[in-house]
Amino acid sequence: MITARPEPTPISAPANSLPDRLLTPQALRFLARLSEAFEPRRRRLLDARRARQRALDAGELPEFPAETAEIRESPWQVAPPPADLLDRRVEITGPAGRKMIINALNSGANVFMADFEDSNSPTWDNILQGHLNLCDAVCGTIRYTAPDGKRYEVRENPAVLMVRPRGWHLVEKHVLIEGAPISASLFDFGLFFFHNARALIRNGSGPYFYLPKLESQHEARLWNDVFVLAQDCLGISRGTIRATVLIETILAAFEMEEILWELREHSAGLNCGRWDYIFSYIKKFRLRPECLLPDRAQVTMTTPFLAACVDGLVDVCHRRGAHAMGGMAAQIPIKNDPPANEAAMARVREDKLREVWAGHDGTWVAHPGLVPLARSVFDTYMPFPNQIDRGHGAAARPADLLRAPGGTISAAGLARNLDVGLQYLAAWLGGNGCVPIYHLMEDAATAEICRAQVWQWIRHDAVMQDGRAVTPSLVRQMMQSTAEKLSMHVPERQLGTAVRLYEEMIYSPSFPEFLTLRAYDCLE
Repeated sequence: MITARPEPTPISAPANSLPDRLLTPQALRFLARLSEAFEPRRRRLLDARRARQRALDAGELPEFPAETAEIRESPWQVAPPPADLLDRRVEITGPAGRKMIINALNSGANVFMADFEDSNSPTWDNILQGHLNLCDAVCGTIRYTAPDGKRYEVRENPAVLMVRPRGWHLVEKHVLIEGAPISASLFDFGLFFFHNARALIRNGSGPYFYLPKLESQHEARLWNDVFVLAQDCLGISRGTIRATVLIETILAAFEMEEILWELREHSAGLNCGRWDYIFSYIKKFRLRPECLLPDRAQVTMTTPFLAACVDGLVDVCHRRGAHAMGGMAAQIPIKNDPPANEAAMARVREDKLREVWAGHDGTWVAHPGLVPLARSVFDTYMPFPNQIDRGHGAAARPADLLRAPGGTISAAGLARNLDVGLQYLAAWLGGNGCVPIYHLMEDAATAEICRAQVWQWIRHDAVMQDGRAVTPSLVRQMMQSTAEKLSMHVPERQLGTAVRLYEEMIYSPSFPEFLTLRAYDCLE
């Protein structure tokens, strides 16, 4: 390790990972400043998450906070969106790989969200290369030559760039401050902001972010304070940073208005983070048998607790002058099976029609091939930059946000959870966090839902349609069978580690908060 000095606090990183353009002494000092100012609060907020979970386990149910009623009842608006974020009808997301960045910027989408979180396996190489790639993209020098000689470069009028740093619960173990790993959120945000904010502003854009997995307004306030300090340190006007918050935890759904209010100077709206939202519902209400969820395929956006979140989010955002962004279409075009592809595209179209009619101002896709379809739906039914001024939505009620769906649990659903979860985790351990599985582009939220459902079904002695109970012995048998099948095309070492981690997760007496926290120890 080497240490960059002078520092407000000692900070170090692997000596062989300090390229002149990235982990410079100045950048390390900036990261140390952020950490020194905010790391104690981050840890307190994580303690508060654990305390809240204990209260939920003891029978408490979420409510709209009484102490913030004045925020919900007072007239206020977030700052108007910057010009290049007025129209966000189609956003594409993916990790910050060089080819991915170029293809996404050229995809015809309005926005590309470069992801250091759920679609990224946070190996040190992936993190560093991702940041270097984004620096090249911002300064207009990004190029890529494929092994077959095909060359890629960014065309005119590319998508607007946004970046998703990792969540508050994660750390970057390769960068130490006073001997402890730096917050991954501060590392990802700080490194991108330090190197690219001024260039983005010169380009007529700005430093724009997506914020994942917030659980309270206090976590949003922490982000806002980070933004203020970062802008002050670089001499950039306050309010230049803009951030969209993903409402992907059930607790955040009860504080959407407060989250917008905390970030109002820097807000770029809210987004319905559907897959992590399902995971959060299971996790937070894991001990409540009435919250048992059916097969994952049956939990759609028309499910009561998800539909209520959509209505509430659109209502809150539009009353406050903010974008209400829709969720991900994870389908991948199926080139070798036209009938299957037609059926998949029909599902995408139906999903995007539901979103635009619900009042969303834009939507997410995971594959460039879906951009034209999503755009055609929004162009047809939203022939203006957004529909913020049109209202829509209805105030969410606590009972609606908590209402579990009906449905069934099947042996096929259990098998699919084991199959998809293991495939994804094995790929993630191999450095790939954006994985095509059964014609869907899966990310870490998929593996989290899969293992959480199996844990939940075992915990509550769930009975499948065929009359069998979901027991540890049954799951072990199915896990072994699944692993044998996957061994034909999944590297042995990665699969073995994935099976071991999955078994730890689903048989644990207590619910492990995040699979990626445990699996991160296995990455280099």
